Amino acid sequence: MKLPYSWLKELVPNLPPLTELEPVFASLGLPLEGIEPAPAPIDGVVLASVLSAEPIEGTQLTKLTLDVGPHGHKTVASGAPNAVGLRAGTVVALVTPGTRLGELEYGVRAMQGVESWGMSASAKELGVGESSAGILLFPAGTAVPGTPMREVWPEDQVLDVEVTPNRADVLSALGLARDLAAFLKLELREPPAGPAAQGAGEIRVSLPPRGLTLERDPSRKLRFGCDHFAARTVSGLTNGPSPLWMQRRLTLAGMRPIDLVVDTSNYVMLELGQPTALYDRRDVRGDQILVAFGLRHGEVVRDLMGGEHTVGPEDLLILDGAQPEISSVADAFAAAKEAKAGDSVLGIAGIMGGDHGHVRADTSDVVIESAHFDPVVLRRTSTRLGLKTDAVYRYERGVDPLLAPKAADRVAGLLGEYGGGAAHPGATVVGEPEVPGPISATGEQIRALLGMHVDTAEMRDILTRLGGVVGGEGDTLTVTPPSWRVDMTIWQDLAEEVARLHGYAELPETLPTLRLHASNIGASAQNDARQALRRTLAGIGAQEVVTYTFTSDEEAGRARTEPPTARLKNPMTAERTGLRTALFPSLLRAAQAHPKGERTLLFEMGRIFPQSGEAERLGLLMRGPLAAPTFQPGVAGSYGAFKGLVEALAGTLGAGLEVRQLRGDAVPPALHPGIAGEVVWNGQAIGWLGALHPEIAQEFGLRDDTFILEVALPLPGRPWAFRDPSRAPAAWRDLAVIAPQEVSYGELSALLRREAGELLESVEPFDVYSGEQVGPGKRSVAVRLIFRGQKTLTDEEVDPVMDRLMAAVRAQGWGIREK
Repeated sequence: MKLPYSWLKELVPNLPPLTELEPVFASLGLPLEGIEPAPAPIDGVVLASVLSAEPIEGTQLTKLTLDVGPHGHKTVASGAPNAVGLRAGTVVALVTPGTRLGELEYGVRAMQGVESWGMSASAKELGVGESSAGILLFPAGTAVPGTPMREVWPEDQVLDVEVTPNRADVLSALGLARDLAAFLKLELREPPAGPAAQGAGEIRVSLPPRGLTLERDPSRKLRFGCDHFAARTVSGLTNGPSPLWMQRRLTLAGMRPIDLVVDTSNYVMLELGQPTALYDRRDVRGDQILVAFGLRHGEVVRDLMGGEHTVGPEDLLILDGAQPEISSVADAFAAAKEAKAGDSVLGIAGIMGGDHGHVRADTSDVVIESAHFDPVVLRRTSTRLGLKTDAVYRYERGVDPLLAPKAADRVAGLLGEYGGGAAHPGATVVGEPEVPGPISATGEQIRALLGMHVDTAEMRDILTRLGGVVGGEGDTLTVTPPSWRVDMTIWQDLAEEVARLHGYAELPETLPTLRLHASNIGASAQNDARQALRRTLAGIGAQEVVTYTFTSDEEAGRARTEPPTARLKNPMTAERTGLRTALFPSLLRAAQAHPKGERTLLFEMGRIFPQSGEAERLGLLMRGPLAAPTFQPGVAGSYGAFKGLVEALAGTLGAGLEVRQLRGDAVPPALHPGIAGEVVWNGQAIGWLGALHPEIAQEFGLRDDTFILEVALPLPGRPWAFRDPSRAPAAWRDLAVIAPQEVSYGELSALLRREAGELLESVEPFDVYSGEQVGPGKRSVAVRLIFRGQKTLTDEEVDPVMDRLMAAVRAQGWGIREK
């Protein structure tokens, strides 16, 4: 949140210099993300009063005749859209001749037959804001013509405060000032209050009843929707530019000034933290407002920006009184069901106003809405509609449930003071808001939780300074939090506030007590195994990624994996509506972000949520050249290189690895049908690896040189035992087996190991041949068999084993190559 330092200084007059204030924000748990200088306009920019505004015939320019004080009356040609039809007396910012802005120096020149004396400028041209939509406009009487603008728009510093989601109470100038004043024990000067309401207002308001059920799903109940609503009316105002001081604060806070009515609403939101909405009274038919859920699917409403949104039964709307006469809440609810929402929607509650009811340039009578809406309902609607506004940003975090009438009064007062409007003396206030209830704790509880000594008397003082009502006797505390602290609900929250204002720096530094217990032995084994796996993967050159566990039906379909079965009730985006059922789609998304043509080697250890239940997985992805090409073409980015990485991983971890070829229906849909294998780790099948299916690679914008692995975690272990290595020499034998092409090396190796017995130490392939000598559809695989015993082996001991192996090969219908 951005806020000018001068605004805080006004609310807390004795605030220390900003250099001393920065660590205070950090101590409060509200660190500053930055401090931005906000310079004043340069010399040569003055305020001038409009005498007349006339279109220049045949052009899109406007001739402004200005009173520039000591410089007399001057004319300026302006192409700004808001220069058209300016009222006499309106004040503009004027760059006088001889002034340089950037590389341009402004002077006097003829434009379309008009002598243009300098330039009327926008906020962006002057360097005081980001808006370039039109020239800066201020109300009549802002300053004496010719006044240097820097005198009324002084330099400042803007604080960029990092606000955590639970601290909605500091999303305003008053909230932040309140926290600072409590911490520093300084006086807090609250903003001026608006005219207090006396009696009933002119607008009738109906709220939705609590505990409504959905017609399409009676088991689901809607929440309260809106439990507090204040409405006031202001008549006879002139909607023009807002006062300079207001525009300055809005600009420094990152908002674009628009007009008095809109700026006043935005200003009160920044000042008090309460969003408000203002409607043109001409559109509030029957002087009646109905707050109701949409109730029907497919209703299309148009917002004030021209966008169209389809609302449904769980979306809260603000409707006007186009319905029949309403005498009860039940009647109001029934009327909303019959109404055509698109014709009567004043706004999507708490999110954005509607096209119907929006304030125009000629608006003179307005209805002020200030309400407390259900944060869950608003969050769901804003997420589904993709509407994230400053108002819903505050509502979904928790607005003070009692603040609505006070904010409505403040808006009415500002419109009356600067727009010349007359506020109706009464106000319509309906609803029974829920406020934080009392919390009980003892000083000893809080001290034990914090691990430091704080006197109970100091705790009382801290919680009182924060606005709480503190009761109880002795060491017992009974605290009723202030209405704006909706995050304070349990006694641990009280402890947190005590620690914050007493000072986190006062927390003692103590080492934890280590108590060994039999039940702790081996407790960290699984975590140690993961860390060893992580280090080994990094050691072979893989980069770890951490991705979202969310996915969508569309992505699951593209990756040919099981669609999500665990659905999110409140998805952040349409691309993240459920929990993933496989890990490799996340790696494919990560690979998309890597530059094409470069080596990509990624791994992730994370959880998946298939229909069978939650599980942990390891995923590995390789794309592009892993190493420089060798004498064997294609090995740089081939399946063999990928399989070699997995073998290196297993070897480093001391595990036995076997990759068995998969065929037919056993091939996972994500893999190439001819390049797929089952991963057997220490004798247990734990997953698969292979080449990514070409069609999936195309779907994700990847090339065909992408290989993936997905296996279950934790990796199965095996019992460790020491065996004294044999000092006897090895006996080598070579054997060439002729078998059909479809017989994998894995099958051949498994047969030889099974039949050889304990003397066989290893099997290593060294040649593969296919051609005329072995016949069509066949190939010769030559392997080196290494035998070893506890003593030097003789031919009489090895030859019977070889005979047994050759007999087993022939029993399979295979052959032995003699030469």
